[in-house]
Amino acid sequence: MPVKEDITSCKSDIPASIFPSDNHCCSGIIWHLICATIPPYQMANGDAIRIALLVALSTTLVNASATAQSVTLSTIPDTPAQKMQLDLEKPFHARSPWHFEVTEGAAVQDYGGNDAPGALTLCLYRAPGTPCVFDPVTLPLRTTSPDDPIAWEPHYLIDAKVVYPRGPKAAPLLLIVTGSLNAGDGDQIISTQLVSYDIDRDEFRRIYSKSTGHNNNQEIRFISDGPLQGSVITAEPTDHSPYGYWIVVNRLTPAGAYRQVLKYRSATLYNDGNPLAVIDSEMPNIERRFGLWKPGEPLPTPSRVGDNKPCIHPTLRHTELWCEK
Repeated sequence: MPVKEDITSCKSDIPASIFPSDNHCCSGIIWHLICATIPPYQMANGDAIRIALLVALSTTLVNASATAQSVTLSTIPDTPAQKMQLDLEKPFHARSPWHFEVTEGAAVQDYGGNDAPGALTLCLYRAPGTPCVFDPVTLPLRTTSPDDPIAWEPHYLIDAKVVYPRGPKAAPLLLIVTGSLNAGDGDQIISTQLVSYDIDRDEFRRIYSKSTGHNNNQEIRFISDGPLQGSVITAEPTDHSPYGYWIVVNRLTPAGAYRQVLKYRSATLYNDGNPLAVIDSEMPNIERRFGLWKPGEPLPTPSRVGDNKPCIHPTLRHTELWCEK
C-alpha cells in the first residue's frame, strides 16, 4: 500500500467536512499512521478515515501501554508484588536497626480454583543479616486434621504501617492486616495484629490480634483519629434472630495492653438495606455509650460512604445511622 510521507500534504487531502481544518484531534504519530494506512484515492472517504483513525488510536494506546508495562516490570525484575520492607528504627526510636519484612512464596490456586499469590512470610529483623523473628508478627495457624486440612495462612498483605494510638508524640504501634486464600464462596479470613516495642528489652511483642471473615459484613477496624482514637472496634454477626451484630470495643490501657471495654448487640440488622459499614452505622450508639455523643449533637458520620461520597444528610432510624441521599 502506498505511503504518503508528507503528513502536511496528506492532511490537506482530507475534506474539512470529515475533520476540522486545524486537526487538533490527533498527534503527529497518529497522523502518520493514518496516512500510512489510507491510499490517496480514499482520502475523501469519511468511513475510511474514521476507521483508520480508530486503528491508529488503538495501535498508539496498545504500544503506550506495552511500553509503560515493560518500564514498570523492568524496575522490579522477578520481584513478587507483595514484597515490602518497613523501617522501624526511626518511628519507634529503637535501640537496634529493626525492620519489618514481608516476602511472598510461589503462586497457588485458592479454594475456588482461581490463581492466587503464594503464602506470606512475615519477619522482624533486629539488623541486616540477623535471623527472622516471626513470633510477634505471625499468628499461630489453626490446628488442622485430615477432615479439616485448611490452616488459613496469610496470602494477601492488606495493610502494614506504623500507627499512633495516642497521637504522634506518643509511642506508636505496628499495624498488620493480612488475608487468607479465598474460599469457594469468596469468603476470606482477615487477621489484624497490633505490635508494640519494648525499649528496655529492645524487642517487639504482639498486644492485639483478631481474625474474622467478611461475607457477612464482619469487620475489624483500628480507629486512627477522633474521640475513639487508638481503639479497635469489631463487628461480627449474632447467631440468633433477629440477626444483628456483636459490637466489641477494645481500648489501649496505660500499661500498653488492649482490654475489652464494651460489648453490645447492634441496632443494625443484617441485610437491612443500609449501605454503611456496620461500625459506621453503629457509631452514634458506640460513642453514646462512652459519653462522647448525645442526642441533639451533630451525628458522628463517616468521611465517605459506599459510593465514595460524603454523608451529606445523616439521620437516625431506631438509633441506627443512615446517610440519606
